[in-house]
Amino acid sequence: MLTAHTIKILQSLDKKKFRQKYNLFLVEGNKTINELFNSNFKIKEIFSTDPQKLDRANVPVTHISENELKKISFLQHPKDSVAVCYLNEEKKLSDQNLQLVLDGIQDPGNMGTIIRLADWFGIEQIICSKDTVDFYNPKVIMASMGSFARVNIVYEDMTDYLLNTKNLNIGTDMDGENIYSFERPERMNLILGNEGNGMRPETEKLLQKSVMIPRFGKSQSTESLNVSMAAGIILGQLFGVRK
Repeated sequence: MLTAHTIKILQSLDKKKFRQKYNLFLVEGNKTINELFNSNFKIKEIFSTDPQKLDRANVPVTHISENELKKISFLQHPKDSVAVCYLNEEKKLSDQNLQLVLDGIQDPGNMGTIIRLADWFGIEQIICSKDTVDFYNPKVIMASMGSFARVNIVYEDMTDYLLNTKNLNIGTDMDGENIYSFERPERMNLILGNEGNGMRPETEKLLQKSVMIPRFGKSQSTESLNVSMAAGIILGQLFGVRK
């Protein structure tokens, strides 16, 4: 049975300050939890309504009721289990040939989807501005569908990073080069800006090139694409023309 103190701590992990205070975050659902066993994330304990499905000798698994699961889950319709995991110490890899750089992405759903896209296309590292949403946010973790365990994510001062990277800094802009005729450089950062405001001016000044996704609809009235949709289209094209 869960104590009131434990429930209070777990419920508080929807906020970054408490995740940092306790050095913990939550992962929900057996499918995603099972992926953690093959990652470098360490699980503190698991609370499950069906412990037999997650029976691991090196991880404590506690049987809880459906009602208790509802109290600690951040989902409207909770899944079978919740894993309490330790935050990883941030570790930056050397610049990869193709990286995603997120400049002020705020929506957790977009962030999670972008992480999942990176995993799909084999992108090993995402560089984030300091004000990009925390990837340990429960909604990011859920939207990434386990991909957060396979993509290295670091938070950097955007200007300092873009000034010192050896990759070409390439952003998205409606006046940029058509992505379908764009020749992918050997090393590049694909920079994606804030959902409402786009890239900040100081980031735009450090771009070497920009790309755009042309509109084919007759009305030409759609103002923009969702940032994660745009990322998927651009990455699909970049890898489609890969030599």
